[in-house]
Amino acid sequence: MAEASLSADLAHAPKAAPAPAPQPLAGRRYALEIRQHMAWRWQALILAAALLVGFGLSAAILVAAGVPAGELANEFITQTFLDGQNFRAVLFQAAPMILVGLAGAIAFRARFWNLGLEGQMVWGAIGATAISMWQVGPEPLRLPLMFVAAIGCGLLWVWGPAWLKLKLGVNEIISTLMLNYMAANFLLHLVYGSWKDPKDNFPYSPQFRVFERLPELGGGVGSSILLAGVVALLAWWLVSVSRVGLYLRFVDANPRVAHANGVPVRRTIYGAVLLSGAMAGLAGFAVVAGQEGRLTQAFYQGYGFSGILIAFLARNNPLAATVVALLVAALFVTGRSLQVFYQVPFSMVQLIQALIVVCVASSDFFIRHRLRRVGGEGAQ
Repeated sequence: MAEASLSADLAHAPKAAPAPAPQPLAGRRYALEIRQHMAWRWQALILAAALLVGFGLSAAILVAAGVPAGELANEFITQTFLDGQNFRAVLFQAAPMILVGLAGAIAFRARFWNLGLEGQMVWGAIGATAISMWQVGPEPLRLPLMFVAAIGCGLLWVWGPAWLKLKLGVNEIISTLMLNYMAANFLLHLVYGSWKDPKDNFPYSPQFRVFERLPELGGGVGSSILLAGVVALLAWWLVSVSRVGLYLRFVDANPRVAHANGVPVRRTIYGAVLLSGAMAGLAGFAVVAGQEGRLTQAFYQGYGFSGILIAFLARNNPLAATVVALLVAALFVTGRSLQVFYQVPFSMVQLIQALIVVCVASSDFFIRHRLRRVGGEGAQ
């Protein structure tokens, strides 16, 4: 009886619904959402994939330009980092790039888009050169006075755009960019005018004396790279350990909410922007006192774009900016080698930079957004 009753119940039980047919791909709907959070491991993986794509495209362009594919690794790795002379050239080129990249990163953390890095470099170099030209102070103090003057001039040149931004709401992109042209033209006025070297009548200042130049550490390595490393460590401590760094994170996230919670937003932005100008001025000092040995008419060209590139690729992290600056400097050194041995124009090196920037910018989209399937069966 029990078995008969069980058989009857099974016969009258509702049958399970058949599995839904898979929806055609064209009929599926997706929504673009902003991610609330992504683990740093996945962020690093996406960024690494973007860099690989950028390097792959760059390699294809160089091969099409006539560089043998088998020589790419030799040129970019072996000859650049394992050859002593070329590696010293990388460190030589990287010192001002580290400083200008840090300058951009600090300002960007405060949501101040400082595009006047080159102008601040120019004024830092002018301030340092003025100490040399006018022979201010005794000889043992001449280099420290040049250091202080470079910091002060770079800081003062960015103070105007900061004041205009916070007091009058003037767009800092326009103000800092326009001040670049003012600084560049004033530099030309000096080197073609009263500061022209009287010995050979070329448009640059007289050569600095030995005690007015940054000394070498040994082995042909200049002390400017040590200066840049110390500044990078101090910048890391400032943004990662100190209270100012905490304030900067609040300001970067939402200035209005930060102000409502008692964060001194205006003072934090002022401090970050002035520090950015000081670092850019210090980069000018590193070039004229550590590389050129005098004030020249075009020493600053290209550093502004490189600083923005470094800060962007490093995501405004001081230690990451140091590593990125070294890689960008290596790219410049390798580019000069490609010019000599393979007649590759330097504009192609700049094209490679642009490709890498575009790829990294694209990776930021995948880090900040995701596609979520909506509607229909099986939607998440």
